[in-house]
Amino acid sequence: MAASMEFVRSKTGPQLIILFFLVFFIPTATALIEGLYCGTEICYDVLGVSRESTKLEIARAYRQLARKYHPDRYRAGDPGLAGETAESAHQKFLLIATAYETLKDEESRKDYDYMLDHPEEYYSHYYHYYSRRLAPKVDVRIVILVTVCAISLFQYYSWWSSYTEAINYLTTVPKYRIQAAELARQQGLLNKTKEKGKNRRSKEEIREEEEEIIRDIIKTKIDIKGGYQKPNISDILLCKIVLAPYFLCTYIIWYCRWIYRFTIKGEEYGEEEKLYLICKNMKMSQAQFDSHEDHQVQTFLERQLWIKENYEVYKQEQEEEMKMKMASDPRWKRYRRWMKNDGPGRLTFIDD
Repeated sequence: MAASMEFVRSKTGPQLIILFFLVFFIPTATALIEGLYCGTEICYDVLGVSRESTKLEIARAYRQLARKYHPDRYRAGDPGLAGETAESAHQKFLLIATAYETLKDEESRKDYDYMLDHPEEYYSHYYHYYSRRLAPKVDVRIVILVTVCAISLFQYYSWWSSYTEAINYLTTVPKYRIQAAELARQQGLLNKTKEKGKNRRSKEEIREEEEEIIRDIIKTKIDIKGGYQKPNISDILLCKIVLAPYFLCTYIIWYCRWIYRFTIKGEEYGEEEKLYLICKNMKMSQAQFDSHEDHQVQTFLERQLWIKENYEVYKQEQEEEMKMKMASDPRWKRYRRWMKNDGPGRLTFIDD
């Protein structure tokens, strides 16, 4: 008998420990969760409505209770608030507001009803509650759109500033000023500035108008390339995103035609294709490649740099030429002498 009792104790001991742990450390499946929604209160009971109540009925109940318990309407000795203090009425008002916020939204009410029907899914309720509370109030798509528009405006403004800076510089270069002035005289624009009689103007006004004419001719006749070229609305980020599907389809069609013409049929490259391959071999962007002078581009074509082997030879020649220039440059010689004798690791002291 004693042996059997000892056997029962040995089996029931671990079970009692597990039961104790479940009771005190794991939330009960039937209990409302403190900190979620209305806490240990049922939101429907707080507003005095049922789970079948409509949104209109819930809103009507909320307005009645809010008028009753609003802190600004609290008066000591009010018969309708018998037994309520200012602090308790305020807490009741906050609970009523929480219940209404929970039940007025369809999605939030759906989650709350699911919690009432499935209280055992403890951690799932926490996730749904806080994911909804911490979700951004503004649509993320609107935030992205506004950000892209702001970046695009900044891009366009900075490009215009760079272009204006380039035009201002070119107007100070004698070479371009002389060419622009000659074109203006041929078109008869400068002759109009020197009017006589009643329409005669001061030298300052004539000079300002001539400067404006020369500036306009430089803007229209000189094709600035590279980072200072005239901005194009289609180059900003917003337009690129909008036109991305079009550009993607265009690239796929172009690539398929390239493979068909030059890989399958074996056609010879035209000038446009040769320049594209040269730009690709040099690992430059189109804007960087376009900044080359015409005679440089002609040299590229004469050297047949679209062929990889020819480009490697040309690149090696350019590197050797650069080394020769640096070796003969007095500044480079001084730098090498300084690196040999002193170098950047030399310690120097300033006399007090």
